[in-house]
Order: sequence, then structure tokens, then C-alpha cells
Amino acid sequence: MASFPDSVNENDIGKAKSIGELLVPVAPFDQKSGREAWSVAFAPDGSYFAWSQGHRVVRLVPWSRCLSNFSGGRADAPEGAGPRRLSRQNSEGSLVPSMPREHTIDCGDIVWGLAFGSSVPEKQSRCVNIEWHRFKFGQDQLLLATGLSNGRIKIWDVYTGKLLLNLMDHTDIVRDLTFAPDGSLVLVSASRDKTLRVWDLKDDGNMVKVLRGHQNWVYCSAFSPDSSVLCSVGAGKAVFLWDMDKYGLIRKLEGHHNDVVSCEFSPDGALLATASYDTRVIVWDPHLGTAMLELGHLFPPPSPIFAGGANDRWVRSVAFCHDGLCIATIADDRLVRFWTIEESSPQALAPQANGLCCAFSTDGSVLAAGSRDGSVRFWAAPRSIASLQHLCRLALRRLMPTPQVQALPAPPRILDYLSYRIV
Repeated sequence: MASFPDSVNENDIGKAKSIGELLVPVAPFDQKSGREAWSVAFAPDGSYFAWSQGHRVVRLVPWSRCLSNFSGGRADAPEGAGPRRLSRQNSEGSLVPSMPREHTIDCGDIVWGLAFGSSVPEKQSRCVNIEWHRFKFGQDQLLLATGLSNGRIKIWDVYTGKLLLNLMDHTDIVRDLTFAPDGSLVLVSASRDKTLRVWDLKDDGNMVKVLRGHQNWVYCSAFSPDSSVLCSVGAGKAVFLWDMDKYGLIRKLEGHHNDVVSCEFSPDGALLATASYDTRVIVWDPHLGTAMLELGHLFPPPSPIFAGGANDRWVRSVAFCHDGLCIATIADDRLVRFWTIEESSPQALAPQANGLCCAFSTDGSVLAAGSRDGSVRFWAAPRSIASLQHLCRLALRRLMPTPQVQALPAPPRILDYLSYRIV
């Protein structure tokens, strides 16, 4: 049963609209274990949607075709939801058809993590002898990384379905993968072996660095929009921020009372959202390490002793919309919640049984939610028009961290707004 503050009437909260569902065929002998959709992902250019549908299989579906096929949904894809820039080269430099094709990939083991990687905008590898490498990834390349139960990471060419690289160094499940958004094709993997590993795919997948510091499983990691900072979260209340230029720990964020399982930066990098089994999502200022907002999923809020144990309000996943205003969460109370950074109560709700993960489409109009039975449901995100003030704040915060903003010669109220103290 849903839980809300006394000041909130559940009937006044909006209901999100379901626009479609992707189901997995189930055989009579199929077992429930191993069918989970642990990860869903959208390609950076909006051309593809991918999800781990259980039993070693990853499906790659052209997103615009997926939207048009949803029964009862919109027949035409929302503006910006289709491929804005289709790849025309594979990893060998040869041309491939410009129309995206559907692929079903057998990864050889249970898939836990998924991530798309693109070399747009193009950025050179840190390796000096880049011309000697086996793969020459150009601007039109699109890759898919899959993290497996056996500790391996497999890199696939999205347009051909061909296996390019097999990265082997982790000793336990690779729980999460994330590419640097600057086009460098730097990949970070988070594992149950308590480490994060940094890989350079432009250097044929060579491992650059091992980040150690977590004392327990690492569940998730996320890059800041400028790729300079990495957030990693894990068991034991851990939230770590890493300097990705020096590969050193910046700080630990303290405030959760149970395992932290999901994290994501806002599109301007000014905010960081972390989701925990303690029934809360905390929105942080990563530059100062201070908590700005708490999004509770159980009221009255549980004591730290209860929040640190088993309960039926574990938050499984959090996602930031690309407008910087909307946040989506999935919890064990069978609900998807849509929030705004302006309020501590949900803006809209949607039923989602056994949800495990979620991600916004490239344009932010659709939320995909994966579940334990391997299926994915798609929800229309609440529509909102960002104010000119917020757009200006986004543009400024992409360039300036909080300490620089606070040093600006501006009235205190403007500085508070730019620092997200006033939203």
C-alpha cells in the first residue's frame, strides 16, 4: 500500500499514462530465477532501446519503431524520440544501412548491466599509439556494453550485433556499467567484487585503473555530465565521489541508513540523486556534499534501525529527466513515482509490480521500467515547460560548480536560486 505524508491527498496526485509494454515469451518450463530485467537503456542519439530480458538475452529495438508499434499509444513518435543522428559506420569502418535493425543478442550468461557508448562528440584516447589499434571508432560508432554474472564485460556493435571485445578482470558479478558522456569511450564497471574498473575502448579495451574503497558490493555508478566526476554507490550506505582526471576519491556522502543501489546526476551536474533501501532518495549538491532534498517512500519516516533492515519500501532505482526538473523512482511498494525538484511529494504515480530499474528516453518524454519477469513497461512522463529562469540556470550550472556560483557578485536570492536552494 502506498504511503504519503498527512498533508498529501493521494487522490490529488496525477496518474501517469501507460503507452506500451514489451513482453518476454515464457516457456512452460521457464524458471522465475534468471528472468529479471536488471537493466534498461536508451541510446544517446535516441535510435535504440535495449533491455536485459533474462536468460542471457539482450534485445535491441529501434526506438521509433517501438513507439509506433505500441497498441493504444501514440502512432507517431514524439518529437526528438526517434534517431536524430543514425550511425553509418561499424567498427571496421565499412558502411551499414542507415535504418536501425532489431537484434537479439545471446551474451552467454545472465546480464546485469547495460550501457550505450558513442564517440560523439569525438574525443581522443589518452593512449599515445592510437593508430596501432585493432578498432578505429569514428564519430558514427554506437556500442553496447553488457555486464555479466561471470564477471565478464562484452562490447557489441549495435548496428551489426557483432561481438567486438570481451573484457575479463572482475571476479564477481558486473552489476552496472556507464560510459563517459564526452565521447571518449571510457567505460566504468561496478562489481560485487567491491571494485570499479576503468576501461578505454579506444585503446582496444585496455583497463586504465582500478578504483578501490568500497568495503562491500558496488551496485551502481554514474558520470557527471562533463565526465570529470564519477559517483559510485553500494552496500553499507556507501556514496563515493571520484575525480576521474586523477582517479582519486573526492569525498564520501553520508546520510543513508541502508544499502545505496542507484545514482544519477542532473543534466547540468549541479545535483546528484541517490536511491537506497532505507526508503529514501536523497538529492545532493555534489560540489559541497550537502543534502538538498529528501524524497520519502514511507510515512512516517522509519527510524534508522528500521530503515537499515528489511522492509517493503526499498527504492530500487532513480532516474533524472533531461529537463533537470523531473525525477522518477521505482520502489517495492509496486509504484513508479514521478517527482519534481520543487516538491517533496510525488507529481504522478503509476502501478509497477516487481520493478527493478528505470530510465528516461533521450528527450525525456517516456520512462522505461524493467521488472522481475523480464518485461518492460513504458510510461508517459508528466509534461512540463521549463521556465526561462531554469533554462538559464541549467546553462550556467553546466559551466560553474557551486563554490564559483556562490562567489558571484549577485543578490543572495539569485545565488540561492542558482545553487538550487530555491527551486
